[in-house]
Amino acid sequence: MSLSVQFQTLLAMIAMGSLFGAMLDTYQRFLKRGNRKRWIVFINDLLFWFIQGVLIFYVLFLVNSGELRFYLFLALLLGFSAYQALFRQGYVRLLEWIIRIVKETIKIIKKLIHLLIYQPVMGLFLLIKSIMIYLFTVGLALVKIVWKVLKWLVMIVFWPILWIAKTIIPKKVQKFVVKMGNSLEGFYKNAKNKMSKVMQFFGRKR
Repeated sequence: MSLSVQFQTLLAMIAMGSLFGAMLDTYQRFLKRGNRKRWIVFINDLLFWFIQGVLIFYVLFLVNSGELRFYLFLALLLGFSAYQALFRQGYVRLLEWIIRIVKETIKIIKKLIHLLIYQPVMGLFLLIKSIMIYLFTVGLALVKIVWKVLKWLVMIVFWPILWIAKTIIPKKVQKFVVKMGNSLEGFYKNAKNKMSKVMQFFGRKR
């Protein structure tokens, strides 16, 4: 290995030591060991150290084809110590500032989604619901009016026939017809009650 390559490798390992310190603080900030189970912390620690080892070896491979020297470990330690002494406080403050900015940005995005998407969609849904309830109510009222008119017309048109039928048709047949009429009237009242319950269900405020 030439002198220039050794010098580049030394600088790269010092930088990786400082980077390792920053990533360790970031990892500790987001892990929150006190709120995690031990086995989860153990697995996360294994993954963290594995990723750090891969990154350091990858940088070393790019710089000097992966040749290890004892002084490279000293360079890593030097970079980590330099980070702890010179850059740690500033980086931790910067990290907290970035986290706070990200949280505020997420809050703003949630508010915009609620204001621009959720509220208009819910307003449109409530409008369509109100229109449907209104049309259903009007339709039900029209059905009642038509039913009363038809009933009145039927009584006018067929009243003479019914009067004649009472004198001609046997009483058993008359009782059967009356029974059928009562059944139809009960069916109509039952359907009317069900429609009223449906109207109350859809008209209920949520």
